[in-house]
Amino acid sequence: MFENLQDLDQIKLDFSPNSIIFLNISIAIIMVGVALGVRLKRFKKVLVSPKPLIVGLISQIILLPLLTFLLTISFNFPVSVALGMILVASCPGGNISNFMSSLANGNIELSVSMTMFSTLGAVIFTPLNFMLYGNLYLKIASKKFTEIPFVHIDFWSMFTSILIILIIPLIIGLLITRFWPKQALRASKTVKNFSIVFFVALVSFMIYKNLESLRSVLELIFVLVLIHNSLAISTGYIFSRINKLYRRDRRSVSIETGIQNSALALALIFNPKLFNGLGGMAAIAAWWGVWHIISGLALSYYLSKKSLYA
Repeated sequence: MFENLQDLDQIKLDFSPNSIIFLNISIAIIMVGVALGVRLKRFKKVLVSPKPLIVGLISQIILLPLLTFLLTISFNFPVSVALGMILVASCPGGNISNFMSSLANGNIELSVSMTMFSTLGAVIFTPLNFMLYGNLYLKIASKKFTEIPFVHIDFWSMFTSILIILIIPLIIGLLITRFWPKQALRASKTVKNFSIVFFVALVSFMIYKNLESLRSVLELIFVLVLIHNSLAISTGYIFSRINKLYRRDRRSVSIETGIQNSALALALIFNPKLFNGLGGMAAIAAWWGVWHIISGLALSYYLSKKSLYA
């Protein structure tokens, strides 16, 4: 079924240096927007009873990358496609998840805490998970495929990139929130909305610019991202239910696990020192960036109509 995706292993998608700069700027704006909406009192309630937070972080940081790896080795996915799925699964939560959790009548304090802790931990866990499962997949793929693309998985290059494009803007946003709380609160919603629209527009432009290279595989990419995103959402829900979390907590853990920071994945993929726009990886991360917004909003709207106590 997925044989047509094999060509993506040899394709480097066209994304100009200026576009990559804009992509990194959009991530910085996103992270500043996340920090502008943070209030320390939200963390206190979660930290007093940390079980939902611990369950959520295990679901997102440990289970999702592991289950994604098992999914990729269960099917005949080309290397670049499998690595794209593993990289997205290794990224922290996305900022729009907090809005979705609120819409779904979930635990907003838990949602914000998961986003913040997974983002701060991303500097270690994203390269660590990708290095572990990416290298394992490459070893397996070398026995399956006669020709595989050269991929150098460099922990320290990923660490440095994440530190610059994710953590530093987050810290700047937190400092603004600390010293100018009123201005930060007023600006929070505008910055978040702008960053999301800007990112979606940038991804749409990237897909359009590379449409000829991707035309024959768009349907398959859609199916893969649908399966992968469904796996992520289900992982959060099932694991939180196994651990007997309240329904509000389950909703937030499910949404947080299903909404990944695909912008970070794209920035790493187009980094010339890392993957330099490898076709399958870029296609997966780009469509994730659009689809998880659609699926997350649809899920949140559905959950908002369901009683928390039925």
